Amino acid sequence: MYHARFSGTHYEAGLRWGRALARRGKFIARQPTFPVSEERRAFARGCLPAYREYFPEILEEIRGIAEGQGADSDDFAAFLFSMYAYGFGHCTCFAYADENTAMLGRNSDFLTSLEGLYMNCLYAVDGSRAFNANTTAFAEVEDGMNECGLAAGLTFVYPEERGFGLNAGMLVRLILEKCATAREALGLLCAVPSASQHTITVADGSGDIFVAECGPRKISIVRAEEGKRFVVAANNFFSEEMRGHGSPAGFDDWNAAGRYGAAGELLTGKTLSPADGRGVLADRRLCGYDRRTGADTVWAVLYDTKNGRIFRAEGNPSRRAFAEDDRLFSFAAKKRGGVDRRERSAV
Repeated sequence: MYHARFSGTHYEAGLRWGRALARRGKFIARQPTFPVSEERRAFARGCLPAYREYFPEILEEIRGIAEGQGADSDDFAAFLFSMYAYGFGHCTCFAYADENTAMLGRNSDFLTSLEGLYMNCLYAVDGSRAFNANTTAFAEVEDGMNECGLAAGLTFVYPEERGFGLNAGMLVRLILEKCATAREALGLLCAVPSASQHTITVADGSGDIFVAECGPRKISIVRAEEGKRFVVAANNFFSEEMRGHGSPAGFDDWNAAGRYGAAGELLTGKTLSPADGRGVLADRRLCGYDRRTGADTVWAVLYDTKNGRIFRAEGNPSRRAFAEDDRLFSFAAKKRGGVDRRERSAV
């Protein structure tokens, strides 16, 4: 996992990063995972109006990245906009809240062959909230927390249905840039069309938590069951409302139901601290992969939304220790001329 920082306008942030990669001889369009089919290109073109309406800034960032790389921005948009609507990955996410604690945890399970490409990124771009996030790609993000103490994380669901809109990674990023509370994130998810099938788990510092099970035609909001303090998501839909829209029978979703059930067992009937939350992510029932198969938990992260703290294991958390990443607020303050906007929702 490598680390990058983004500031200035969206266009400037993208341009600087694209140029920095090019100076090191790194060109995104030459990566083996980059080529996209004409079907995906056509789908991405259909999504473009939604990006123009709901997230025009990201179009400027993509244009900047492409210019910095000496590439065609349409190629980059085709790759990014069709992610999750065609590809498939694996992850587990939970959120927990009680009177003293609020947190969101996520394991990202993916291919070990691409570990050198995974990125942790700090963003403090003009007109948006600063955030710390992680991604297996670029521009889109898969989990993160912003300076308000609002955290969000996605899980993929088999793309049985597609629609023109924003995909899961772009929705997570939009939440982190534009929202301060879980309530605002819920409003955004209900308003913005989804291109892919996915879940997005959200937690803020006040203890407001939910899972949104999202598809192009339907969205179901899952709250903690009576007597429980948590919500869980994996690589399928588990609510009654969305159950028939998830992965087809027999599809290899890396034991999504088993991971979902194990996370629920680990969280049930307990009062948890952020340290306990890290222990949940490190449980072998959630991350017990054999790396020789080419798959593993490639990072794990615990967002302490009550206190605005981030703990990340850059590798499988059963083997790699969590370390605190405390750069978000100082980075945001530096880019704003020394103003530290700790506007966490816990206040």
